[in-house]
Amino acid sequence: MTDQAYQLPAGMHIFERGWLSSNNVLFVGRGNTALVDSGYVTHGAQTLALVRHALGARKLDRVLNTHLHSDHCGGNALLQAEYGARIAIPVAEAAKVAAWDEDALSFRLCGQRCARFTYDETIAPGDELELGDLRWQALAAPGHDPSSLVFWCPSEGIVISADALWENGFGVIFPELDGESGFAEARATLDLIRSLDARLAIPGHGRPFADVRAGVDRALARVDFLAADPLRNAQNAVKVILKFILLEHQSMPLEDAYALFDTVPVFVNARRRYFADQSARELADWVIWALRRSGAARVEGPQLLNRDF
Repeated sequence: MTDQAYQLPAGMHIFERGWLSSNNVLFVGRGNTALVDSGYVTHGAQTLALVRHALGARKLDRVLNTHLHSDHCGGNALLQAEYGARIAIPVAEAAKVAAWDEDALSFRLCGQRCARFTYDETIAPGDELELGDLRWQALAAPGHDPSSLVFWCPSEGIVISADALWENGFGVIFPELDGESGFAEARATLDLIRSLDARLAIPGHGRPFADVRAGVDRALARVDFLAADPLRNAQNAVKVILKFILLEHQSMPLEDAYALFDTVPVFVNARRRYFADQSARELADWVIWALRRSGAARVEGPQLLNRDF
């Protein structure tokens, strides 16, 4: 679908990306330009090409991140280098970025990568932002990630919902993997989004959608399903993370895939809390089987290969 099909205000453009990258939203205002979220590091050249094509001779002034998972901020460093763009991050992540603590920032935790960047400003819940000559509000959106934000434009009825709300779900509830509260926060965030009565939601992944209330209802039902047995969230998480790694590499020796479950912290921690009766290899066998059953991966000889849906 084109930008026009979404009835976007002038100067607002959506780059709907495929995995590994999050969607990006570009704002071209009279006085400045801005990009919300910047994709994964290996897609940096594609992100830059999309921005250059849309901006022409203009420069990119700012990059704003809804949260700092690698698929949302992996292009920050390149855009900072190419344009001198100012980087704005959620305020709760400032110390982690300043120290470049890849464990606290979740990159190493999930076996993913992100080129190092610096930040110029922070965004706190309640802040007002000028994007594309419109006023937007930053709203706290914990659940998927404790520091996540969504951006809301009351005058246009548009919410940039990031990974708090997709058309059919939301991102992994990561805090629950560490025994921290996440389901209650996800519910509260979804209730907040429903209260906005938005006409359009722009999710972190997948197409923008107009029936926001129905999307929220589906997401709330899924939160209830996961909360009824937190093992379900853990099972989903380990499948998603291995699929993400496989999407980046496209293929890997099976033995390397098995080794991930002994070395990548998210797998190690999830096994300790939720799969204690299984060895790392047994858990890996189950995850690979589940990906193969869903059509997300295949095995050829000693290799594990990505398979597109």
